[in-house]
Amino acid sequence: MNKLVLSLIAICCCLTIGAQTQQGVTLHGTIQSDMLLPQNDSEIGAEKTGDFLTNTYVDLQLQSQYVDAGVRMEYLDHPLPGFESDFKGWGVPHFWVKGRLGCAELTAGTFYEQFGSGLILRTYEERSLGIDNSLLGGRLVVKPLKGVTLKALSGKQRRYWKWNKSLVSGADAEVALNEWIPALKKSETELTLGASWVNKYEKQEDIFVDATHKLNLPKFVNAWDVRATLNKGPWSLLAEYAQKTQDPSFDNGYIYKKGTAALFSGSYSKKGLSLLLQVKRSENMSFRSKRSMIGSSSFINHLPAFTQEHTYALAALYPYATQLADGEWAWQAEAGYNFKRNTALGGRYGMNVKLNFSHVRWEGTTNYQDIDVQVTRRLSKDFRLTLMYMNQIYNKTVVEGEGGRVHSNIFIADGKWQIAPKTSLRTELQYLTTSDDQGDWAYGLIELSLAPHWMVSVSDMYNVGETHIHYYMGGVAFSTGAHRLQLGYGRTRAGYNCSGGVCRYVPASKGFTLSYHFNF
Repeated sequence: MNKLVLSLIAICCCLTIGAQTQQGVTLHGTIQSDMLLPQNDSEIGAEKTGDFLTNTYVDLQLQSQYVDAGVRMEYLDHPLPGFESDFKGWGVPHFWVKGRLGCAELTAGTFYEQFGSGLILRTYEERSLGIDNSLLGGRLVVKPLKGVTLKALSGKQRRYWKWNKSLVSGADAEVALNEWIPALKKSETELTLGASWVNKYEKQEDIFVDATHKLNLPKFVNAWDVRATLNKGPWSLLAEYAQKTQDPSFDNGYIYKKGTAALFSGSYSKKGLSLLLQVKRSENMSFRSKRSMIGSSSFINHLPAFTQEHTYALAALYPYATQLADGEWAWQAEAGYNFKRNTALGGRYGMNVKLNFSHVRWEGTTNYQDIDVQVTRRLSKDFRLTLMYMNQIYNKTVVEGEGGRVHSNIFIADGKWQIAPKTSLRTELQYLTTSDDQGDWAYGLIELSLAPHWMVSVSDMYNVGETHIHYYMGGVAFSTGAHRLQLGYGRTRAGYNCSGGVCRYVPASKGFTLSYHFNF
């Protein structure tokens, strides 16, 4: 593996030098390698599954005036903990060529695409979750008139190191009416209408309801989507509706029922004030390229969670995952306001206040609720303080299958001291209090930044309530130019890693970590 990676690095360097000599041709690439030297730790339940684990990716992209091309090498033969067994392997799963001529663009090979908000089609990569549901086939994008974009595609969907046998095809059209209606353009109003269609062709499977009765499964499943986006001044509005034909699958218990999804998002943003309101209703909208598949793979579409994605450790301790088969309502509202400097509330340096509310439910049951307020204020020229309070309801039984309801209150203080122009010290103190699950948690972090090269951090998450276990972590990062190297050691708590309502269970681990990133 080391010889292979070093060879690829050498090739990248040579190609970069060569590409610079060709007028109009450039080569870009990235190398990302996350490594773990695992250790056993019976106290936290960490098991050593190998001497050396790594997720390594090498991307190369060649660009020119009319043709682009790219490949990606992935070495996942000894993957980091928590990824599905089929994730293991290595090879070159991504390879594509894109040609442009006039108003048309044609891609052959592997590609990613999203129609609208992704309610019926979203192929994307999220390495932290092990998601890569790209399509292998062809895509055509045409812009025949100003403000008009047409797309057509067809391909087979990636599932780790194979491609599912079903065929996914679709088309999308968007029209910017402000390019055609002078009154809209004159008033600086942007109005875009869009419509999409996606078809999945999948052969029959032998799925029995009992010893003698086999399901007659549809070979074709169709989904369509319509949407409208309006932007004028500080206002932005989006309304979207999608529907899917009968699609019996493992997710919905192989029932014959249509799927629907609708969402609305409205925002207002002006200097000093921001407002956001989002509503989503989805039912039976699990849409996979393989109907009998389970887990987080083979999804053709994506349903946003409409919940706040927290970055603080204890605020993110109980993240929400979108529920697919059941009827789900989700609401999110957020307001932010900047109090001006030299006012009674703003003080000498001003103050920012954010209030967020998220609520998700189905059939009268609360799946998740989050009410949080965050205040950020610069107390002096060199010191900034952020305080946050969060009240959370997390239905662990709905999201994880068992565990009951967890009702918690979370308190966070985050202070940053600018010691010198290139030196800063940041500290976090967090406390989660609850009488449910494992009880209270405490968290502390100290982070020293020596710009532009060094960052050192030490943290500890401690279960006060039940287990009395410390999850300590220390790390140092070094950056120079396009290179970034990070070394760490410590424990990681078992739990869920989520992004956009999609989650992956990560088992407990302990050991040395090393990450290397390079962009060229």
